[in-house]
Amino acid sequence: MNDRFKFQFDTYQHRFRQPLRTSHGIWHTREGIIISLSDGVNIAQGEIAPLSWFGSETLSQALEFCQQCPKSISLQEITQIQDSLPCCQFAFESALLNLNQSQSDSILGDLDYCYLLPAGKAALSLWQKIYEEKHNTTFKWKIGVESLEAEIETLQQLVKVLPSNVKLRLDANGGLNITQAQKLLAVTDSLNKIEFVEQPLSTDNFAQMQQLSQEYSTLLALDESIASFHQLQKASQQGWQGVFVIKAPIMGFSSRLIEYCQQYSLDVVFSSVFETKVGRNAVLKLAQQLDNSRALGFGVNYFF
Repeated sequence: MNDRFKFQFDTYQHRFRQPLRTSHGIWHTREGIIISLSDGVNIAQGEIAPLSWFGSETLSQALEFCQQCPKSISLQEITQIQDSLPCCQFAFESALLNLNQSQSDSILGDLDYCYLLPAGKAALSLWQKIYEEKHNTTFKWKIGVESLEAEIETLQQLVKVLPSNVKLRLDANGGLNITQAQKLLAVTDSLNKIEFVEQPLSTDNFAQMQQLSQEYSTLLALDESIASFHQLQKASQQGWQGVFVIKAPIMGFSSRLIEYCQQYSLDVVFSSVFETKVGRNAVLKLAQQLDNSRALGFGVNYFF
């Protein structure tokens, strides 16, 4: 491998077809940066796709870093990108790996995806269209957006109409309190289609999340609680036995992430941050390195 690489970057803005509603608020546009590295023969890309409300660097911080990078960057300089810039770490290492690996999109297309449904009652009408087009067997539905009573009512309707082979993931984005979470889990325990409930409580309630996972049969997953590699390590070391939902583009160097997941046999689901094809393919290549049968959280293309 060369020791120095020609570096370039460009920003992008992709507007959602319709605003994405989560408990974090309403998201209208995905913004990010595409970088490229050249070894003099080949050129490869990486993507910086920040989610600052998850704890990554902001787009402005990433852009400032790129602007300050030399036009010829060394391997050592890339490996020394600081942990406060995890999206930059991911993008630069992805580009390096792409310079030395080849993997066709057709192989990536064979993976099983979980498709994201819109929040609220819109899910009741959209699921069938996606199911007929994609023939997928896993959906993810955002909750914690409307009143819990209304969402439970919609959930019960949704479960009734979904085909018997379909599984459903619920994602609260940390938007429930302990009483609401207990009420929801009492309902999901009686349903046979719920694969897991993702991040029912906020990130400062890890002990209560642990307790809920022991009191209810519904499987729970961490998402916002493991927004960084170091948070993932901490949750694992504290004995989390549920699912780890990983947004690789905001978790830093991917080689470090994969090594840790393999070493401790974590139950992992890779999830999208609404990145472009550049970042998406980088994550899907990572997912293929783990022996995991769960559908990948990348069924989001129809939002653009």
